[in-house]
Order: sequence, then C-alpha cells, then structure tokens
Amino acid sequence: MKIWFVLFLLLPLLGCLYVGWHVWKMLPLMLVFKAAVIVVMALCFLCLFACFLIGADRMPMPVTTVVYQVGTSSLMILLYLVMLFLILDIGRALRLVPASFLNGSLWGSVTVAAVMVAIFTYGNIHYYNKVRQPVRLKTQKPLRKPITIVLMSDMHLGYHNRKADLTKWVDMINAEHPDLVLIGGDIVDVSVRPLLMENMASEFRRIKAPVYACLGNHDYFAGEPDSKRFFDEAGIVLLRDSSVTLFGQLTVIGRDDRTNSRREALSRLTGKADMTRFSILLDHQPYQLGQAQKAGIDFQFSGHTHYGQVWPINWIEDAIYEDAFGPLQKGHTYYYVSSGIGIWGGKFRIGTRSEYVVLTLTNQ
Repeated sequence: MKIWFVLFLLLPLLGCLYVGWHVWKMLPLMLVFKAAVIVVMALCFLCLFACFLIGADRMPMPVTTVVYQVGTSSLMILLYLVMLFLILDIGRALRLVPASFLNGSLWGSVTVAAVMVAIFTYGNIHYYNKVRQPVRLKTQKPLRKPITIVLMSDMHLGYHNRKADLTKWVDMINAEHPDLVLIGGDIVDVSVRPLLMENMASEFRRIKAPVYACLGNHDYFAGEPDSKRFFDEAGIVLLRDSSVTLFGQLTVIGRDDRTNSRREALSRLTGKADMTRFSILLDHQPYQLGQAQKAGIDFQFSGHTHYGQVWPINWIEDAIYEDAFGPLQKGHTYYYVSSGIGIWGGKFRIGTRSEYVVLTLTNQ
C-alpha cells in the first residue's frame, strides 16, 4: 500500500479524534446531546468516503450531490478545526487561554462556531469571485495580427460544479471575444454522469471560438473513454500527445496527462510539430518544467495544483512544485501555472483564488 494512501486515511482519522475530543469537552450540554453532535460530525465526515465505497454513480443524483459536497467540505472544515484547537491548546499551555474556555464553556463553543462560520462563509463567497488574469507576451515569430486566447484549467465539472456554474464561465469566455480557447485539463471531476444529465455539452458549444484541451488526472479518474466521448459531443478538440497549427501562425501541443506512464516524450512531440510558429504547450501537471525550455517551447500552460485551494496547503504546494502558481520564465520559455477556474470538493477558496487567464500575443 502506498504511503500517501495510508496518510490519506490516517491523518484525517487522527484529526477527527482530536477535534471530537475537544468538542466533547467544550460543549456545555447533557451527554445525550453531546453524543448527538459527535455523531452528526462523524456522519458528515464519513460522507467523504461514501462516494468511494458505494460508488458516486450508484446513488440517486440528488443524494450523491449532497453526500459529495458535505463529505469534501467536512475535510476542509476538519483542517481548520484542528488548527483552531491547536492554537487554543498552545494558548492554554502559555496561560493565555483559561482552561475554563475549553471545558463545558458556552463562550468557548460560541466563539469556535462563530470563527468557523466566518471563515467558511468568506471562503465560499471568495470562491465565486473569479479573477481575470491578463498575460501579454511578445514574440519575434511571425504574426499577422495580435491573438487573444482565453486559458482555463481545472473546471472539475460534476456533482458540485454544475451547469449553472459552467454557464457563467462560458459567458465570461465569450465576453473576451477570443480567437481561441485552451483548457489545461481536469474538465471532468469524478464522473461524466452529471455532465450528461445536465447536457453541459450544449454550454461548451456556445463558446464562440475554437476550443482545444489536454487531459488531466481527473479526466482519467472519471474514465478516459467517457471523458473523451463527452469532449467530442461538446465540440472540444482533444490534443493527446498531438499538435495542431492554427491560423497559420500558432502551434498548440497537448500532452497526455502523466497519469499515462506511456505518454510520449515532449522532445518527440516537438519534433513532429511546426516549431517555426509561436508554440503553446498544454500539460496539466507542472512537473519537470525544464523539459519545455529544452524542447524550445515558447509558452507552457498548466494547472492541477489549485494552489492548495485553502491556506496553508498552498505552502505545501510551493514545496512540491518549482512553480505552484503564477508566471515563471526559464530562458526564452514562459510558463503560467493556474490555480484553476473551478475546484475539487467543497467550494471554498481561503488564501487562494479561482481564475482564468487572458493571453494577448503580439509581435515585438
């Protein structure tokens, strides 16, 4: 069993025990009511595993939607409860927080509840504030006219990001009047079922520009053949270890996701592409960024990281990736790693942002 899977199970369990013990001590309630609160909290957290154990597509759509959103949200709430109780425990050890605040305390219970409600209300509101990130690049390679490209990643359409969300995103895309739309993977979250039931393909077909995309790891999780069939229905051209020359002046290369261990080397892809044109690489996961520089790529667009979604997970992302979020330049190659327009799980952004990129390409 891989160590990451063991940690995925063990750390949340330890967090649940730690938080449950503190909640039990803090609540100024009779034992039966304390027990009821603990049971409800446990059931909310168990929802996280229900979709995996039962199967998301085996439950009725409304049930899966609730179970998925409650379960994934509870994981983020658990993280912040652990941090909050750690702060209180440290404060108590330093005699800054009275012991009575943590034992049978109405004020302690109300304070913890109010802090959590405030944090996650902000996080939910902030998630819906989509940031338009402009990027301007100049090239010496031939361009007949400036090109405007909208780039998105990590839509994670499914049981939480629904058709109403996609409608707003498509409206934002069309408002830019782009020449081209590029999607850097993870269009689908965990299943194509909700995309088909809500006919999300019709929303993609409203985009008034050609749409090209590469695969992400979640597109594989949802079933790569099913994801590909949805892309075909939606009018999305999938670049899977392949390239295309557009407008006679732009080369777009799409790498298969690194989930496929047999994907082609980038050097082979560039060897088959027209590199005399300005080249854009779509590669979902931003590992080994130096490969693009060595291959002569002009601009690489990636996603995947979500920049951690909530603080302080973004600190971990910064430790893992050379560029976990934002722009980077290596030699003559420019990079942009997006935190994503959508999100996995609970709809909260704390210390990070949801965004889309508007790239303007001009001659020097």
